Amino acid sequence: MFLSQAVLAQEAVIPPIELKIGEGDLDTAVRLLILFTVLSLAPSILIMTTSFIRIVVVLSVLRQAIGIPQVPPNQVIISLALFLTFFIMKPVFEDINNQAFQPYIKEEITDKEFFERTLNSIKSFMVKQTRKDTVSIFLEVAELKPEDRERIKNPKDIPMSVLLPAFIISELTTAFEIVFLLYIPFLIVDLVVASILISMGIIMIPPQIISLPFKIMLFVLANGWELVVLSLVRSYQ
Repeated sequence: MFLSQAVLAQEAVIPPIELKIGEGDLDTAVRLLILFTVLSLAPSILIMTTSFIRIVVVLSVLRQAIGIPQVPPNQVIISLALFLTFFIMKPVFEDINNQAFQPYIKEEITDKEFFERTLNSIKSFMVKQTRKDTVSIFLEVAELKPEDRERIKNPKDIPMSVLLPAFIISELTTAFEIVFLLYIPFLIVDLVVASILISMGIIMIPPQIISLPFKIMLFVLANGWELVVLSLVRSYQ
């Protein structure tokens, strides 16, 4: 019995694993680890660093403005926001493919250069959509060291830890500005219908029930979905 346990212990010995990291190149095991990590964080990365935030917020609140919070369903809203995100981010993805991914596959650049070029492409998009005041506030809150502040000579030098929250806040601010403008026509319809019902002495019927068909008709006649989508796309151009 002791002999069999000794044999099993010898067979169960795990061979040593060596992770060799050269100048700019990563070992295969480290590459797989990074790949699995990126895939697991892909949804969060897509939400945080792309146009998805602004689009999904505007489309979600638009349902509330019309008065039908469950139509279109959440799956439709998320799918539409996702496809619009890929449409808007197409130039960024093409730049990453041409400047980082293709040279990396051809082994023309190292792993470090691949990550730097990818990050630069994403940061270029984020910087254009981030408000300067928001970035300044987060730079003050971050309390960077003097040598780190001296390195920031252009927007692309802003640390990702500062740029990422500033970008998200800027996207939410812009989304709510668009939502405010979308709410005004529907609010006017509600006020008009409520005034008419009060003047007629009809108090028991909620004004939202009467105004809902008129808001839907107004939205359809104005080709509302196309106008909203085009406005979102053009807001990034």
